[in-house]
Amino acid sequence: MENILIIDDNQTIREGIAAVVAKMGYKAHVAEDGHTGLKLFKSRRMDFIVTDLKMEGKDGMQVCKEILELDEDAVVMVITAYGTIETAVEVMKLGAFDFITKPFTPDVLEAKVEQALQLSKIKREHTRLKEENQLLRDEIHPPIQLENMVASSKPMRELVNTIHKVAVTDSTVLITGESGTGKELVARALHEASRRRKGPFIRVNCAALSETLLESEMFGHEKGAFTGAVRRKLGRFELADAGTILLDEIGEISPNLQLKLLRVLQEKEFERVGGEETQSVDVRVVACTNRDLGSLVKEGGFREDLYYRLHIVPLHIPPLRERSEEIADLTKHFIRKLKDRTHKDILDISDRALEVLNAYHWPGNVRELENIIEQSMVFADSKILDAKDLPSNLTVRSLDSELVRQEADGSLRIQATRAGLTQILEQVEKTIILDAFQRANRVKTTTARLLDVKTSALYYKLEKYGID
Repeated sequence: MENILIIDDNQTIREGIAAVVAKMGYKAHVAEDGHTGLKLFKSRRMDFIVTDLKMEGKDGMQVCKEILELDEDAVVMVITAYGTIETAVEVMKLGAFDFITKPFTPDVLEAKVEQALQLSKIKREHTRLKEENQLLRDEIHPPIQLENMVASSKPMRELVNTIHKVAVTDSTVLITGESGTGKELVARALHEASRRRKGPFIRVNCAALSETLLESEMFGHEKGAFTGAVRRKLGRFELADAGTILLDEIGEISPNLQLKLLRVLQEKEFERVGGEETQSVDVRVVACTNRDLGSLVKEGGFREDLYYRLHIVPLHIPPLRERSEEIADLTKHFIRKLKDRTHKDILDISDRALEVLNAYHWPGNVRELENIIEQSMVFADSKILDAKDLPSNLTVRSLDSELVRQEADGSLRIQATRAGLTQILEQVEKTIILDAFQRANRVKTTTARLLDVKTSALYYKLEKYGID
């Protein structure tokens, strides 16, 4: 229901306007002076404001000026007497929508109200679209079609089948997997396959901002809510209305934000930072994380009730080392994809180069593979990508890994016995450190704790094996 604020120190006029507004089916909020009216305006979103011009204390001109400073989209109409029309024109220069002279009939008032509410709707939709377009310009991504995803391994084919089943619902989805496995790509594919595909897809990186800024980014803020809040800002939940919101790295949010997010998931409602009005949204929530949220719950770092709200439909993306049969297909896909960016007419990749890629551990997963293919294409001299075109450190590490290979179940297998014992033991140690380093999301103190070694000893090993 639309909210209309009526500010007038004349009780008869104030109550008369409120009666007309209520008869039209709108919610009337009344104030007997400018100070009270401004307080009401700050407490909730008003679709239309009617204020008398001549009042004790803050007059209509001051009220109009302060309201428009708080919300440039506000629609304000001034009530004026016959002898103050010139002053009313001055108020309109400040940005008021219109003025109405006393006395006026209910029919005239009703017409003004309808015009004002139509303008209010247009202005707010324009602001929403402007902010949404700016956000989408910052993150330009072509639509992701499930049929175009590289999914030649059994676990990835099963994942694609699951996405097809999940996409037709509005259930919350939790996507897990190591860094670089393609969690955002899966989230976008899920959106494109859903009934919300014509709506916005809005992403929030929960690990990139401080708690205060992240709350503002997610839920928006009112003008003056904090230092630097010079205007009302719509949050990404509002911008994602009728679409999908991706909460990337959800495991990084603070306990305070976890509680507020739980309310959004349960009730689809929230308040902007510094605001009191409750906002309602229709969004599908997709969350991503490379952390073990179940373990975080046991450690007290993540709310159990929020975890179960997010864990309604879990999707896990296996690391690249567990689906190495896709490396060839992914490599050829990236060669085609990167032709325009590198301005290189690379046609294929040699068998020897594929051997090197297949032997590598891929701690950075698919993202690392794409980066390496792009780097190799930049320096390639022929139309066939060869082992000599691959980064030298990758070639060395890949050849080393022929000694020790980590299986899908986490066990280690000696691939060759021609090397000396010292070399084999060093490679085993390096493989174990690499695995712990990846599981710890490349946080060195956490890696040391997982390995039960001193941090100083870990730093020495990382430097020794060239792990960074």
